[in-house]
Amino acid sequence: MNHILSDRINNLATSQTLAMAALARELKAQGKDIISLSLGEPDFNTPDFIKEAAKKAIDDNYSTYSPVDGYQDLKEAICRKFKRDNDLEYKPSQIVVSTGAKQSLYNIAQVMLNDGDEVILPAPYWVSYFEIVKLSGGVPVEVPTSVETDFKITPEQLEAAITPKTKMMWFSSPCNPSGSVYSREELTALAKVLEKHPNIYVVADEIYEHINFSGTFCSIGSIPGMLEKTITVNGVAKAFAMTGYRIGYIGAPEFIAKACTKIQGQVTSGANSVAQRATITAVDADPSVLNEMVQAFHGRRDLVVGLLKEIPGVKINVPEGAFYVFPDVSSFFGKTLKGTEIKDANDVSMYLLAEANVATVTGDAFGNPNCIRFSYATSNDILKEALRRIKEALTV
Repeated sequence: MNHILSDRINNLATSQTLAMAALARELKAQGKDIISLSLGEPDFNTPDFIKEAAKKAIDDNYSTYSPVDGYQDLKEAICRKFKRDNDLEYKPSQIVVSTGAKQSLYNIAQVMLNDGDEVILPAPYWVSYFEIVKLSGGVPVEVPTSVETDFKITPEQLEAAITPKTKMMWFSSPCNPSGSVYSREELTALAKVLEKHPNIYVVADEIYEHINFSGTFCSIGSIPGMLEKTITVNGVAKAFAMTGYRIGYIGAPEFIAKACTKIQGQVTSGANSVAQRATITAVDADPSVLNEMVQAFHGRRDLVVGLLKEIPGVKINVPEGAFYVFPDVSSFFGKTLKGTEIKDANDVSMYLLAEANVATVTGDAFGNPNCIRFSYATSNDILKEALRRIKEALTV
């Protein structure tokens, strides 16, 4: 029946992370002992003080439509957060609150891109960037990186990727899937290249900013000359374990914020009212309330990297943020493991699901065909067992 559906949907790839999570759930339902490390979701509960704010919002009857771009007092709180944590000066009129950061990204693509506009995507990139750009008529331009360069692009690579059709660059720091964090020096060097191209806008996805072990965090918008051409995307899903609340937001030049409000007004209107009230409490909180969770992720990072280094043939960087590892498994390509021929990362991912009962995601989905991604947002005991199984499956 595909011929009845639009070309738009027929040409759209399914989210690989969601597909692998669904497959893992299916196998679990069949009675298989599957460890799923495919989804990027904290295994912590939303902090109690935020839950209390959500309950109060219900009692205070926040049950009517919210403003399309978000409650004014939430937008003011987001401005305070941007100033406090990121040294970014935004006014409430430059903030748009959406149903998750994914909707924020989709809004941006829809209001910024015309058919044929090129968007530079340093690879690896978050799985949905590529498809959102494509769906909006843009042309994704992948700039490859590798485990040897800590999965970061250089100013020279950025310059080489720019053409007269380049409209934007999208990237995340800390990065999903690699966990890499760009330093102020590295971002300043990229900004120097972009200075020469005033018509190129940057989407800086900072959803993982607080899950960061590097000791420092820099928003590219805080670098002189960059605020006017940067759209900063953030939300409360990852740091505050509020994935199901579905609240994301942007800080952007006012004309872009207005355009995002315009499109959102025709598609979803305002985000969930109760979740927005809870988000005020989250973004106003001192980030130190997250220390315990961040320390837990840091310990798990060290555990997983240490265990991966013991597996012959696996190459790994030391991710400085988020809660993923992105090992290079290309040394297994062309080999036969326990009767299974391995051609690429997708084969490695499917082999680990079949042989080790561990769900990971192929790096192809993130623009890097040599790697696989898995999340360490689960307990140490589960991670140890998952890595034991992976090691056993890959050691032949």
